[in-house]
Amino acid sequence: MIRVESLTKTFGNKRAVDGISFCVERGEVLGFLGPNGAGKSTTMRMITGFLPPTSGKVTVGGFDITEKPLPAKKLMGYLPENAPAYTDMTVHGFLDFAAEIRGLRGDAKKSAINRVVELCFLASVLHQNVDTLSKGYRHRTCFAQSIIHDPEVLVLDEPTDGLDPNQKHEIRQLIRRMGEKKAIIFSTHILEEVDAVCSRALIIDRGNIVANGTPEELRQKSEWAGAVTLCIQGVTVAAIQEKFNMLRSAKKISTTTNGSHVTVTVFPRTAGDGDLTREVIAATTGWPVERLRTEEGRLDDVFRSITMPDTAGKEVK
Repeated sequence: MIRVESLTKTFGNKRAVDGISFCVERGEVLGFLGPNGAGKSTTMRMITGFLPPTSGKVTVGGFDITEKPLPAKKLMGYLPENAPAYTDMTVHGFLDFAAEIRGLRGDAKKSAINRVVELCFLASVLHQNVDTLSKGYRHRTCFAQSIIHDPEVLVLDEPTDGLDPNQKHEIRQLIRRMGEKKAIIFSTHILEEVDAVCSRALIIDRGNIVANGTPEELRQKSEWAGAVTLCIQGVTVAAIQEKFNMLRSAKKISTTTNGSHVTVTVFPRTAGDGDLTREVIAATTGWPVERLRTEEGRLDDVFRSITMPDTAGKEVK
């Protein structure tokens, strides 16, 4: 439904997006991640036709966004960054306007407005002017306009920005449900949203794609993937380190002490190595181990490792 091919955007001497390519299929929710200034919003603006690309191509539902913008945009709903809206309109007036320009009339328009008001919990502010709304309600109003025509493709730039925890949960659930039938791409800097909503995540940094995969695939690139954490009582740190440093699959060891208790994390040489757990269990035979667990990878660890200044722009393998 969305196909991006060798997409590039330059502003003067600055290359904001550097020849990226990816696809989003129907039934897929793609999380678009990256630090500030990475090129996320610029990419989304080119996908929606808001900005022309310097080079490359975007097709939506088979229509080139540059050559056939109207049929492409009819398939698409767009929530821009900072949720812009006409502030002198009421919420109902703004949604009525959005429905009109999407070609809805009569009962179809009324039904569409009622549907998005219910989905986005806007009934209590329906007759307020947009400029009197809180940031959260303004964001929900702009989100409502993006789905008022029930589009096949959704492009959402930080759709939960400014929402309280309950509102974020509601919007995430809504995106997940819609993602069963639509093609959705949304940018976020909240990594927990990737697990909560996404079927796939893409990380962009300095205009380049540096990681692309399911949340589980990305977690497996973390040094925490397959690490073993255990709590041992009555054994010295020196004895623990001596034994664990001999393990074939161990890369490094971290310890903290609390009285006679030592909490140890043993990191694998290869992320996700299942042999490490068996080696740790065998090495601690006869020791008073109170707890032991195998760690999952951490998305924030992967994100930092490939977007820090010394690694930025390098694709993670």
